[in-house]
Amino acid sequence: MSLHRSLKTKSGALNQHRNVLTRAERIAKLTSEERFDPSKNTALGIVKVRSIKAAAGKKPKKAEEAGAEAAKPGAKGAKAAAPAAKAAAPKK
Repeated sequence: MSLHRSLKTKSGALNQHRNVLTRAERIAKLTSEERFDPSKNTALGIVKVRSIKAAAGKKPKKAEEAGAEAAKPGAKGAKAAAPAAKAAAPKK
């Protein structure tokens, strides 16, 4: 008997970002932040913990590459600079 396609899991499904943490994960995070003391506090009714997904930031463009892109005739900066250059040029 085959497995229905809606029941199959994807390859990275178990490693995806989760918004809800288990109680043990919340206690571990709060303990590392020194907001929870297991000897004083109970595991019931603990505070909420934000789970932030760490995203890889974009690499900043180098000055040389940014200048080369603006010099291209089809670049956005070149289109905006062309009318301004015409207006600033002295009329004869």
